[in-house]
Amino acid sequence: MKRKALFPGSFDPFTAGHLNILKRALTMFDEVVVAIGINQDKRGFFDMDKRLDIIYQAVRGLEGVSVIQYDNLTVDTCRELGIRHIVRGVRNMIDFETERSIADANRRLAPDIETIIIPTAQEFAHISSSAVRDILRHQGDYSAFIPEGVTL
Repeated sequence: MKRKALFPGSFDPFTAGHLNILKRALTMFDEVVVAIGINQDKRGFFDMDKRLDIIYQAVRGLEGVSVIQYDNLTVDTCRELGIRHIVRGVRNMIDFETERSIADANRRLAPDIETIIIPTAQEFAHISSSAVRDILRHQGDYSAFIPEGVTL
């Protein structure tokens, strides 16, 4: 039986830190589904097609990765796909507290689905999607913040 995990997020955009978490999750799971959540209350910086394109560029050549979009509760998506693990990355203690609260809520909704929190490698701890968006807004050099080979 394959061990599968869901790696959910808005990924607006997918960063080098996200790729670091994904690669490390692949050492624990046979398959990781990168799941782009659709939030009807937010207008993203990148549209869904561009987010998908960025992720496909970033994961090219990685075995065991698939990419989907979803518009429901994360635990419901897990159930639909037969997945019992959610992978989340954290950069710092503020991220950890937020992710722990989400994990606790998900555990209440679905006690059979476990959240695995992976701290990002130190060299990626300063990278956030919001920082990349800010760099893009000001026409800065974002290349050190996104996966190698990805064009925005």
